[in-house]
Amino acid sequence: MDAIHINHTKPFMRKSGKAYAAEDFELLTTILSALKWRGENGKITMVTDSAGKEYYEKINLTPIWDSVENALDDIPVNPDVFWAAGKIFALSEKKAPIAMIDTDFIVWDKIETDADAAVVHFEDLYPDVYPPKEYFKMRDYEFDEEFDWSLRAANTAFCVINDEELRKYYCEKSIEFMRCAEETDDRLAYMVFAEQRLLPMCAKKLGKSVVSFSDLDALFGGSERRFTHTWGMKQQMRDNDTLRNDFCRRCINRIIHEYPHMYDVMKNIDSLKRYF
Repeated sequence: MDAIHINHTKPFMRKSGKAYAAEDFELLTTILSALKWRGENGKITMVTDSAGKEYYEKINLTPIWDSVENALDDIPVNPDVFWAAGKIFALSEKKAPIAMIDTDFIVWDKIETDADAAVVHFEDLYPDVYPPKEYFKMRDYEFDEEFDWSLRAANTAFCVINDEELRKYYCEKSIEFMRCAEETDDRLAYMVFAEQRLLPMCAKKLGKSVVSFSDLDALFGGSERRFTHTWGMKQQMRDNDTLRNDFCRRCINRIIHEYPHMYDVMKNIDSLKRYF
């Protein structure tokens, strides 16, 4: 199955005020994520923008993907609020079946599903993250009356969509929501609604199935061996240099062991030189 990585760099650059550059641990999970998918499951494309493409070319990382597409320069939504909008816009240009994988998510084994869509896990509707419909301030927009707001949200750090009707409808409804949202400083509820809560709602309306590959207990309890997701570790690694060093060295050792050709590439990347 074909897959996509997505990196829309504009939210990072607006927030940091700096030119785009990935952190060391992010680069290493990106390498493992791309190469393991290619080895176990199929082709993978990086969908990014001009700054992202230029960055990956500069550090000679583009060969880890089958292709790199510059397709996210002109996303017509607020990047400060919809910082993951690049995922939806990238998905909107593809055809099912397709897998969408975050660059901090690694799929270690071959993955198959007959469901119309499958996500890594479902999330409970905690009101501070997933507020009710009345919370959202919209313009020239009406929520679909057939949407079921009781459905748990779907974590799309890893998402497989097999059904083309569902892929198209989900992207259309998500993009419509993002475009019609009023200005807000909420960087959580609006984004996760558009990305994670809408998918089960759209699926149920169309009579499509959405299943989960795993659950939070397995993912964070250590029993899940098919996946690694470093999202929860990132701030810890920023705060703890010992943890960061250990993680990066273990990643580098595994990459060199399985993909020896990556040694020369990694040792010449400035942010990784400290580990060689």
